[in-house]
Amino acid sequence: MSFRLGLAQTSFPQDGNVTDLVETCAAQAEAAGVQLLVFPENLMAPQIMAAHKLMELAEPLGGPFAQTVCASARRHGLWMVFTMMVRSSEDELPYNTAVVVDDSGAIQGTYRKCHLYDAHGIRESDQMRAGDTLCSPIVAPFGTFGVAICYDLRFPEVARVLALNGCELIVYPSAWHRGPHKGEHWQTLLAARAIENECFVAGVCHAGRRYVGESQIIGPLGTVLAKGPKASEQHDSVALVVADINLAEVEAARDAMPVFEHRRKETYHSLC
Repeated sequence: MSFRLGLAQTSFPQDGNVTDLVETCAAQAEAAGVQLLVFPENLMAPQIMAAHKLMELAEPLGGPFAQTVCASARRHGLWMVFTMMVRSSEDELPYNTAVVVDDSGAIQGTYRKCHLYDAHGIRESDQMRAGDTLCSPIVAPFGTFGVAICYDLRFPEVARVLALNGCELIVYPSAWHRGPHKGEHWQTLLAARAIENECFVAGVCHAGRRYVGESQIIGPLGTVLAKGPKASEQHDSVALVVADINLAEVEAARDAMPVFEHRRKETYHSLC
């Protein structure tokens, strides 16, 4: 089975109108024949915000922001993955949440970011709560996929669990910060997750000035199928990165290099 995947490499709009940005991306994706459109992390929130500001911005899962994006998915006949800050309670930090919506506008799954980025002077744990459950596989008409968020990419166990549970594609909505070797890490880790799990991997990175950009779609053998510009070289608010995904390549890769059959899971029980 084949389908067309689109990554919306976006920056936060200068006028703050995320609704218009989502609609622009959805219209471009529909025109390009995309069936699954993935937005980056921080779609809802502009850059880095203080904890109290994020708490004010956060909404319930069924709030106006999610309803607006779901309506756009329905209008353009797209499956979408988008991120938002979901309110936990009035006095607690929100969850950084990926939401999966189908082409009828119905939410089919959510994932709360488990690994929070406390590094290089940034402390996400001061701004948001960590989830404690990995994404359940999303079964769509075009295939089965899973979702993780940004820093989760550095934890190979996340991708392995998703692959073992039937995911043929793993998508990473991200706001991957710029810094020494960070661009190389982004590219290498995306390719590694694809190669070691013999599945498709897509990382869509925020295009703001703090981030690397370079969203990419990678095949089961580590081949880069499509790649966006560096954030510093992106002049428009949207760069749509598109590739056709042939899921037969997953089975072919696993037949040729049967690492899942060769796993010695009885030897891993002592690892934590």
